[in-house]
Amino acid sequence: MLGAMLKQFVSRGGMPEHIREAFRKAKKEFGGRGLLPPDMVDVLKKVIAPLPRVFICIDALDECTAKNRQELLESMQEIVRVSPNTRVFLTGRPHIDHEIVKCFIRAVRIPISPIRADIKSYLEMRLGGDTDPNAMDGELREGIITAILEGISER
Repeated sequence: MLGAMLKQFVSRGGMPEHIREAFRKAKKEFGGRGLLPPDMVDVLKKVIAPLPRVFICIDALDECTAKNRQELLESMQEIVRVSPNTRVFLTGRPHIDHEIVKCFIRAVRIPISPIRADIKSYLEMRLGGDTDPNAMDGELREGIITAILEGISER
């Protein structure tokens, strides 16, 4: 994830020499593996520091493993600490909220709830596009929609 962010930052204006040097050094020191996460964070901080405003958006943070999620949050925390004009926008399911607040105590949280009618319309559209219309009768189709909608209301 950190590497993908760095790539996006450098792709907008060429790779500065200090980044090339960091990669050359890492290639020699670590047997050609590339930069380790702490080194990647240091390079990101150097790239972000001169920018007047930076937005970092990470979607579906809850899909990261707990270890990687914690490491990523701590990395973002460090970047924001040295570059206060950086804003981090994260999305994830509610069960990781405490991890985010632990790293970003002033985090603004916006809860989002699914709208049942939208989900039902989406399911009907997807089921209606079945390539084999004989594979499912109306009763099965309704059963699928009902089961999914009930599962959503339980969450």
